Amino acid sequence: MTATQAGSGERVTAAVMIIGDEILSGRTQDVNLSAIARYLATYGVDLCEARVVPDIEEEIIDAVNALRTRYDYVITTGGIGPTHDDITADSIAKAFGVTAPEHPEIMAMLRERWGEPNAARRRMAHVPEGGSLVKNPVQGPPGFQKDNVFVLAGVPAIMRGMLEDVGPRLRTGAVVLAKTVRVTGTGEGTIAAPLEAVAKAHPAMSLGSYPFFSPPDVYGANLVLRGRDAAELDAAVAELIAALTEAGAQNIELLADPA
Repeated sequence: MTATQAGSGERVTAAVMIIGDEILSGRTQDVNLSAIARYLATYGVDLCEARVVPDIEEEIIDAVNALRTRYDYVITTGGIGPTHDDITADSIAKAFGVTAPEHPEIMAMLRERWGEPNAARRRMAHVPEGGSLVKNPVQGPPGFQKDNVFVLAGVPAIMRGMLEDVGPRLRTGAVVLAKTVRVTGTGEGTIAAPLEAVAKAHPAMSLGSYPFFSPPDVYGANLVLRGRDAAELDAAVAELIAALTEAGAQNIELLADPA
């Protein structure tokens, strides 16, 4: 699968599946989700759902089958190492109804590094039939792609490196643009009605309120408007500022905001 021209206007969707008991126990804090979301956004791909599942085969199979049929792409992280709980590759294979034999290219990599690999290291060579490798420029074996599912490492630095080989394979959509209107000294009770009115007038856009508070008396909200049509985004911002002003809000400013 190759990327189409960005900005085509077609909505492309994705889900993330984070695999690991250590995430659910709270022992390890996930940082991959935000990195993947930001990366996908540069390709105009909407991250629509994220799930965290344990190292249980049935849970992984059920989750990946639900997500891969609902969204254009699924990205999984975690569970492709050499330990007994690294069962992602075999579970993904079972979700697709295929086996996960040892991939010859990965086996060659393992032999070059360690000589004849033991049973634990051979686990890292399991790739579902019909899968293609996802390059790992950091260290260790690669990830893989099976149809619309990308299986990446859980270690953040390695995962980010693998992402660079995922992007060019994606079918891309129009990139989402964002602008932030910051209101200081006015509570959400005053902001709510103007924000709702503008949201209803622009149903294709996403509008959100993110309050802030700095003791003892600095408070307000960042109102984030997101959409794919630059002209509509500008119009919505102007409408929101006018509505906020009419509602009595003060200290309104438009912030420079990355897409």
